[in-house]
Amino acid sequence: MRTRVAIVGAGPAGSLLAHLLHGAGIDSVVLERRSRAYVLGRVRAGVLEAGSVRVLRDAGLAGRMDAPTADGGGDPHDGVGLSLDQGHLRIGFTEAVGRRVMLWGQTEVQHDLYDALDADGVTLLDEIDDVELHDLTTDAPSVTFTRDGATQRLDCDWIVGCDGSRGTSRLAIPEDLRRTYERAYPFGWLGILSETPPVDDELIYASHERGFALCSMRHAMLSRYYLQCDDTDVVEDWSDDRFWTELSERLPDEAAAALVTGPSVEKSIAPLRSFVSEPMRHGRLLLAGDAAHVVPPTGAKGLNLAIGDVVLVEAALRRHYDDGDDEALDRYSETALRRVWKAVRFSWWLTTLTHRFPDRDDFDRRIQAAEFHHLATSPHARATFADNYTGLPIPVDQLTTPPEHVTTPQTPTATGARA
Repeated sequence: MRTRVAIVGAGPAGSLLAHLLHGAGIDSVVLERRSRAYVLGRVRAGVLEAGSVRVLRDAGLAGRMDAPTADGGGDPHDGVGLSLDQGHLRIGFTEAVGRRVMLWGQTEVQHDLYDALDADGVTLLDEIDDVELHDLTTDAPSVTFTRDGATQRLDCDWIVGCDGSRGTSRLAIPEDLRRTYERAYPFGWLGILSETPPVDDELIYASHERGFALCSMRHAMLSRYYLQCDDTDVVEDWSDDRFWTELSERLPDEAAAALVTGPSVEKSIAPLRSFVSEPMRHGRLLLAGDAAHVVPPTGAKGLNLAIGDVVLVEAALRRHYDDGDDEALDRYSETALRRVWKAVRFSWWLTTLTHRFPDRDDFDRRIQAAEFHHLATSPHARATFADNYTGLPIPVDQLTTPPEHVTTPQTPTATGARA
């Protein structure tokens, strides 16, 4: 087989890239280890930044999302609630920065993407194994893989690794050229889905002396709740009754009074970590999404970062094929990483603001209180929060024109960086 762009991974990053490339007249083949049913069944984040919403609309992928909420469409949100113990603060996005976010689950995004790829006629080969990337530093890279018991080869011009943090693409970059930065958090998130009305029209991030809680929703009768739990906990430790009791303890009184409980329809525990792998390009290999970076779900940045990466990759490849200009490809890694690290910073900051860390004391709690008070009393602080939460711009222009008056720091040889 032969194609211009081989895309490893058919999650949102890989599927969106294939659709965007199709619109630009650039052919691709998508390779996916899992079945379509498995990919569509994954429960993931559901907060889309303003820029991500615009990308989906421009790509013709927003028909169901833009349907009225009562008909199952997305749910636009103009703000978010933060609470510390019994204190509560609402941060309004539209008044602060003139943007909003959209609650539209990753599963729904993936559903629309698969439908688009079918309509585009893009080749998607799923349930493959033994993926290997070859000749990345030449102008004739290839991917080999096993499907239905037979080894196959895909020749291409470029390979884009969208195969997640456990995929093979990142590891194809030689170890002596790859630098990773990681922060593991000493707790997890216990999450449940329940067919109950949400406690509020907007998300609530609650910080309590017993730990963090998050109230979210999928629609008017499907709520998503999270609790900070020990990193050694397992789902079996948490009955529904224990979960609801603990959640009620951690919420402000008004929210706790509005809490409607019911049987969980899904329950899971996710570890939290921040992870970045540099560079995001090696020869003819480009990385996008979780293949290059992972953020804790606190700031709802994972899917949005993947969308931003893909937009940059498509713009760079289009410039390569349309104009014969590789400057954008040469700048892809540094351009993407500038935005990635800003999102990593925000997710880390919001995590430290709202969670209880086992090695911290009353001093740290007073710092958290000071942060909350600063947000409550400073419109500039709220605007900064809203600017980051609703999404920083996808810097397509910086692929060819670096930002002015900014000197990018050299990659540090910091203690704790892991290769």
